[in-house]
Amino acid sequence: MSAVLRIGDMLVAKQMITQEQLNEALVLQKQTGEKLGNILVNLGYLTEEVLLSFLSKQQGLEFIYIKEYELFEDVIKRVPQTFIERHNILPLSYDEKNKLLTVAVPDPFSLFVVEDLKLVTGYDIKPVVALPNEIKENIKKLLVKENTQEVEKMLDEISSDTNIKLETSIESDESLRLAEEEPIVKLTNNIIITAVRKKVSDIHLEPFEKKCRLRYRIDGVAQEESFFPHKIYNSVIARLKIMSKLDVTETRRPQDGRIKMLIDSREIDFRVSILPVVYGEKAVLRILDSSSLALDLSKLGFEQNSLEIIIRAISSPFGLILITGPTGSGKSTTLYSCLSTLNKPEVNILTIEDPVEYILPGITQVNVNAEVGLTFASGLRAFLRQAPDIILVGEIRDSETAKIAIQSALTGHLVFSTLHTNDAPSAVTRLRNMGVDSFLISSTLTLVVAQRLARKICQNCREIYEIPIENLYSLGVTDEMVGGAKSVKLYKGKGCPKCNGGYKGRLGVYEIMELNDEIRELILNNKSDHEIRKAAIANGMSTLRNSAIRRLLAGQITIEEVLRVTVADTSE
Repeated sequence: MSAVLRIGDMLVAKQMITQEQLNEALVLQKQTGEKLGNILVNLGYLTEEVLLSFLSKQQGLEFIYIKEYELFEDVIKRVPQTFIERHNILPLSYDEKNKLLTVAVPDPFSLFVVEDLKLVTGYDIKPVVALPNEIKENIKKLLVKENTQEVEKMLDEISSDTNIKLETSIESDESLRLAEEEPIVKLTNNIIITAVRKKVSDIHLEPFEKKCRLRYRIDGVAQEESFFPHKIYNSVIARLKIMSKLDVTETRRPQDGRIKMLIDSREIDFRVSILPVVYGEKAVLRILDSSSLALDLSKLGFEQNSLEIIIRAISSPFGLILITGPTGSGKSTTLYSCLSTLNKPEVNILTIEDPVEYILPGITQVNVNAEVGLTFASGLRAFLRQAPDIILVGEIRDSETAKIAIQSALTGHLVFSTLHTNDAPSAVTRLRNMGVDSFLISSTLTLVVAQRLARKICQNCREIYEIPIENLYSLGVTDEMVGGAKSVKLYKGKGCPKCNGGYKGRLGVYEIMELNDEIRELILNNKSDHEIRKAAIANGMSTLRNSAIRRLLAGQITIEEVLRVTVADTSE
């Protein structure tokens, strides 16, 4: 608070605001917790420009106007696009002789962003301050590439053989008619087939006020592929609804469906989600290619000691094993790989999922169907009458499911499931918050695996560079990790026709918490995540950040990926 008061007092001393205005802003700050500067700007006592110019001077930084700079593409490309967009920063110029990159930042106090940028680029960084909206507008202008030519060419080609004129305005009834016509059929198929060949995981079709955007998620990162006119968008959505057997006339509520297509002699499944939004309906297609699914624990990227822990846990006849992480972190693949390892004729394995993503021969799989009352909880209850040995619950979402899963593990079943938590120890608190007693968690939980997927450096275009070890200390790298070396050799991809901006494929980053007597005692005594985490690390658990750092030092991933998929360790 003293630092905030000092800035306020300086503003008064410079007669930029009055003492009464400062007092009013401080009262509002106590009520809202907002930054003092933002409050003064919102009250109209200062302009954002005057405030940033003042704060920049206090921090010894230059305040600039981006319009005074000429922006060059080769300078912009020195910083990964995802970093630019995430932090709203803009590279302005590069001094080759001194390896110095000048970057516009929106906040004079964003030193941590500057440090991260130094790690990501390997350059010295000179931060200058600019108006946030001015930075954002220039980023949008430079990075949002409306690649309409390819789609427009395709539309021209597929329209040439028909009498349909796509230039005309398309109303609802016309959209439904065109959805069955050759141009729209070809366009929709082309979007899907191209995605499969590019090894895309998700297709995003999004309507905006004047255009529709097509994005492909490749290696976990969504990228703009192209834009096409809004006037044919409804027909594309209608075509997807027809293909996935949804109600074509329903546009007011969400719908979910599936599509199965034979592409390049491979049978591909697509999970389709349609969502009403402001300018129409957004569609997301999750691509489920069972032919590319590697259900082998040894090929998921586990380190040898981690793999041994997992094999030991899944070989137990009973207990609860949880896989945690955000959507798209590979939880399903890990679970399926565990089941595939255990799948034998003498073992009765049942799964309940929402929905079943991949069919596993020899395993009984059930889809959740809330409309008929088949939920995770009711399905799990029914499973217990099927004499199962192993049960997979797609996700523990509520108290009822959590308690039945725990009870199943307690009565001699091996139960697998997933939770959405940031790390492995947090799974304990999540179960407690769902109303599961600590003594039950302590008695049944055997293993928690937290995981992320990091993009791999393309082996075809990767290039080596050297970085002083002290530059990596803030990342969590220690002298012991590099054998006391003064510098380390790292890699990054420069981009080539075989990859996607220097990246190709993904690998897992894991945090594996095996429960021992000490951790069970901490859970039993309702100890915090922090204390459980400390005990787990003392017991040999490698954190997500440390796992990612080992990938970095092995030349498999970049500094940017370490920062993107993990957070700094604070409890070691």
